[in-house]
Amino acid sequence: MKNRLLTLLQENCKFTEKELAVMLDTTEDVIRAQIEEFEQQGIIAGYKALINWEKVPGADVNALIELKVTPKRDKGFDEIAQRVMSFEEVEGVYLMAGDYDLGVFVKGHSIQDIAMFVAKRLSPLESVLSASTHFILTKYKSNNVDLQNFTSDTDGRECVV
Repeated sequence: MKNRLLTLLQENCKFTEKELAVMLDTTEDVIRAQIEEFEQQGIIAGYKALINWEKVPGADVNALIELKVTPKRDKGFDEIAQRVMSFEEVEGVYLMAGDYDLGVFVKGHSIQDIAMFVAKRLSPLESVLSASTHFILTKYKSNNVDLQNFTSDTDGRECVV
């Protein structure tokens, strides 16, 4: 039941405890307790609306920056990843396999903002050997949602857990 509950919440975190109880053939009290446990354990890290920013006038620019870095002795990639994560422009940092070590998703008001962030703040970091920036032009699918042909049977809101 635990994995199924998490899957249902990931699909739509607006399901009520009553709806979840019916779908999982249990009681609302059991659902409520399980969700509280997931939240306390950090399994459910938060609730967010999935926004299709391309439909919002004046929305920010997104980019994927691939970083080649030198890992630190005894700390590996963790130290540089923590430093990169600390920048407010950074929305996600991922350790990668392949030609680059870190994948960094950033948001800025313009292409120039992101270019200056890379040139003035990211590239000068001691461990960074090289950076390759890819600007995201169109998001077709995000968090398993087709953003081009999105329809919903509910009120149009989807949540990401």
